[in-house]
Amino acid sequence: MSTDRLLSQREISHFFFPLLLNVQLMSLSHSVINAALARGEKPVLALAGFSIAMVLHLFLASPSYQNHTITIALVRNRRSLLGVGGYVLAVAIYVSLLLTLIGYSPLGPWVLQELLGTSPEIAAEARKVIAVLAFLPFLTGIRGLCQGLVIRARHTGLVSLATLVRIGALLGFLFLGRSWFSGATLGAFGLLGCIAVETCFMVWFAWKTWLPEEDVSPKKWRDIFHYSLPLSFSSAMQQAVPLLIGAIISRLPDAALALAAYGIIRGFIFLLAGPMRNLQQAYLTLVKSRHDDLQLVIFFRRVAIGMALIMLLAAYPLNLPIMQGIMGLSDELRRYIALPLAACLLYPVFYGAVNLLRGHYAAAHRTGQLGWATVFKVGYLMGCWMVIRLTGISPPGIALAVFLLLTCEVCEAWYLRRGLHWV
Repeated sequence: MSTDRLLSQREISHFFFPLLLNVQLMSLSHSVINAALARGEKPVLALAGFSIAMVLHLFLASPSYQNHTITIALVRNRRSLLGVGGYVLAVAIYVSLLLTLIGYSPLGPWVLQELLGTSPEIAAEARKVIAVLAFLPFLTGIRGLCQGLVIRARHTGLVSLATLVRIGALLGFLFLGRSWFSGATLGAFGLLGCIAVETCFMVWFAWKTWLPEEDVSPKKWRDIFHYSLPLSFSSAMQQAVPLLIGAIISRLPDAALALAAYGIIRGFIFLLAGPMRNLQQAYLTLVKSRHDDLQLVIFFRRVAIGMALIMLLAAYPLNLPIMQGIMGLSDELRRYIALPLAACLLYPVFYGAVNLLRGHYAAAHRTGQLGWATVFKVGYLMGCWMVIRLTGISPPGIALAVFLLLTCEVCEAWYLRRGLHWV
């Protein structure tokens, strides 16, 4: 690839930081929900139920979470928009059907209790959440499609603006929902309502900013599915990791406390490492030459170090004001997560490296390799589970969860880096 105009750090910053803010605002919405549940009745039960429900929901709905990447890579004119839109709708129907079965049929208790190993009380709370969110995939699917159009047009600030509106809507829905819902169901109601508002804004922004490109051959349905299905599959495998980790720690002696802490720590990880996933979209949109690639790598290193330092500050120097003052956690739970959260300072580095590598493969239309990378990652996790079951070891739940989260990212980064010369 070549270009006459070289990419600068300033240009990357203007593109990336609104998306960084967007992910942090999204994660803030989950932290707001956790804070609301922590202040309600039976907070540990509500937090554990909401945590396991969101992990399961993210796994089942994950095929739709690559919609913005697919849109950036494939949509060039109205015909390709219709083709990608058809793919988005098909995935949303599939995911909604799965969630409906979990939330409303006898399959739900079997999956939550037998497969994931949760107690009947936690399973009941989690099932209520999934029942409320059964039709959320249609909203997130449309939102992702519109986000891809807006990002492609390089109006990334509008994506963050829509998410900022989402936070305000969430506070309103949580306040109003207290009259009708309690426990983890309140969090599900707030999440569904605020994403509906965010989606409406994204549809409006996409309508105003996206301009079809002329003289571009439209992608055929076969080509769209050939490119998109491996991305959706790899997304599902990515979400299998926190799901399997939740299943592992739910079988340990400190299961309830570990699951509650796991949900809180994943909220912080999403807040401080989640923005690194936008490196994949940045690569697809901005990188046109070897120079651009190197500039993006330099940018990634700087942002990853900054996020790691913030993670460390939240774990110790600012533990009391953040965990107790803002999150409303008990002293027991606050102390329980301090050291594991500090260990997560490496997560932004590993996760960012993975997404930068994923950008290489997606730009080269080698999405099949991304699917195999996540299969390797999940295989490693299943191997760890077998070792734990066979040896009968019983480490602290949250310590084990953090160890598995970190090493899974290392495995995927190694696999992708090893095969990079084939791209």
